[in-house]
Amino acid sequence: MSSMQFSDEFDFENRITDVNEIPSDTAEGDNPLRPQNLDEYIGQEKAKENLRVYIEAAKLRRETLDHVLLYGPPGLGKTTLAGIIANELGVKIRITSGPAIEKPGDLAALLTNLNEGDVLFIDEIHRLSRSVEEVLYPSMEDFAIDIITGKGQMAASYHLPLPRFTLVGATTRAGQLTAPLRDRFGVLLRLELYTPEELAKIVSRSAGILGIEIDWEGAIEIASRSRGTPRIANRMLKRVRDFAQVMSDGVITLETARTALDRLEIDELGLDRNDRRMLEAIIRFYNGGPVGLETLAAAIGEEAVTIEDVYEPYLLQIGFLSRTPRGRCITAEACRHLGYNMPKGTVAGAVTQPNLFGD
Repeated sequence: MSSMQFSDEFDFENRITDVNEIPSDTAEGDNPLRPQNLDEYIGQEKAKENLRVYIEAAKLRRETLDHVLLYGPPGLGKTTLAGIIANELGVKIRITSGPAIEKPGDLAALLTNLNEGDVLFIDEIHRLSRSVEEVLYPSMEDFAIDIITGKGQMAASYHLPLPRFTLVGATTRAGQLTAPLRDRFGVLLRLELYTPEELAKIVSRSAGILGIEIDWEGAIEIASRSRGTPRIANRMLKRVRDFAQVMSDGVITLETARTALDRLEIDELGLDRNDRRMLEAIIRFYNGGPVGLETLAAAIGEEAVTIEDVYEPYLLQIGFLSRTPRGRCITAEACRHLGYNMPKGTVAGAVTQPNLFGD
């Protein structure tokens, strides 16, 4: 099979298991499934309880909350938590992202339009340009910015005081933040992947908001295939709802959820067809690895950055893929899941090809 033939079978757009937000997630306007306060927010107990203390202490002192950095895998609720912080403080929130702030003037416009105590949320804060970061430092520390206009002899410097505000930054790559920026955050909160039980509670809550009847076993089935991510769980819920309305009078049962997700080709570990085909490509074409990222990308007709950012993180988390100095290798656990045998005496990551494909 040629690499072009193999890539024709891939569907990288609008994957249900994509952790990044897609238009259908907010098709009903501002996402109604997002909790509005800490009591409604399910999971992340350690981060949530610490944040509750920080917010209450700031309110008692009648001060603004220290700047907050939220980091962790995508889809875990960083944007939701930023909105909750603003709601709990009783202030407004302004939302932007690192790539959207192209020059210092853009940041200055945002900062000067804030009111006292407001929350400024910057998603993907690790993608801020260096020139924008330089303006952000004094605004976080001294609540003031210095703007230089003109050039040469016509240059003039202006010192603008700012209202005291709380910056909430979110990133999936905390390691890419510069040390000066990271050090200016007083509160650092890491969000972890959710357990199936926590996700089942989220699914049940979302079903109630959407007017869907669901039993606990059906919620657990959806949760267990959601990769520990609420965004994926809610997306699956909407798709399973379609099957339930046709198959089981609108009630999501264990059987309905299992049938729907099987037909969507999402297995019990949350792997979809594209995940399995990429793993099988490593086995079929490269005897289980090691294979370089660029070589693997060429073989399946996909960009290397897509493999690295979209496919690999979850496969690495569950131990189905390993990175070595020589390249990517599939693991024995992945082989068992896909129905392959790991021969004795084979080095880690090397797999002999069984007759699964009739070869």
